[in-house]
Amino acid sequence: SINGKCFDWLLISRRSCFRAGVRYYVRGIDSEGHAANFVETEQIVHYKGGKASFVQTRGSIPFFWSQRPNLKYKPKPQISKSVNHMDGFQRHFDSQIISYGKQMIVNLVNQKGSEKPLEQTFSKMVNSMANGMVRYVAFDFHKECSRMRWDRLQILMDQLADQQDE
Repeated sequence: SINGKCFDWLLISRRSCFRAGVRYYVRGIDSEGHAANFVETEQIVHYKGGKASFVQTRGSIPFFWSQRPNLKYKPKPQISKSVNHMDGFQRHFDSQIISYGKQMIVNLVNQKGSEKPLEQTFSKMVNSMANGMVRYVAFDFHKECSRMRWDRLQILMDQLADQQDE
């Protein structure tokens, strides 16, 4: 109940059975376009007979890459050089569009250091796909929100506001 108005709020997360695994051991996609550790989270609000739903998905960056554990705290990601990334990438987003419609990709990885090639490759692939149903936004979460500066998330929210309203 908020301000005397009662409503039901449901939060449901569904984890995909494809490419499930432990962080660092399972990354990227498979040839069918299934992203590692893919989760769909749906928020449902029910108020006076009306219902609204918002679905958010998350998963590993959808091309062929790995991050093999070693003695370092954060192993360096390796982008596969021996495969055609675009086939699996295209399958992934075709499936996403069929299931959910228009896509807003929010990439939160570091845009410098060892994660920079992941962000650059992801951005390049979205642009080469040239699909009006897919929009890409990169936000260096660690840089922008370091030292507990959570207010800086407003920068991202402002970037996404029009598409989220849509």
